[in-house]
Amino acid sequence: QVQLVESGGGLVQAGGSLRLSCVASGRTFRSYAMGWFRQAPGKEREFVAAISRSGRTTYYADSVKGRFTISRDNAKNTVYLQMNNLKPEDTAVYSCAAKYAALIEQVTLIAASYDYWGQGTQVTVSS
Repeated sequence: QVQLVESGGGLVQAGGSLRLSCVASGRTFRSYAMGWFRQAPGKEREFVAAISRSGRTTYYADSVKGRFTISRDNAKNTVYLQMNNLKPEDTAVYSCAAKYAALIEQVTLIAASYDYWGQGTQVTVSS
């Protein structure tokens, strides 16, 4: 069992930055590939970014590429999402997710493939 707790959301003006954190419980964090997803009101959940167990492999949605950076600190059981140059269309509830990964460089973009989810943190970008 893995519990995930996100933090770092808030209200920011367009062009600003936020860093989201997701802390995982348990001693097996290194066994999980991690992902960030978001869901805006009235819209379906969408993939944002993913990172492999080692942290060497990452993948981003086209809408955030070049603005967002996913990273992880396995010693702290934490995955981060650095968000720069935020836009109003980035407004959503952001959730982190964990997927047990047999392959160390595996990344997963499909929400249904993930095993555990956090409660989410609200990010609001004003214009």
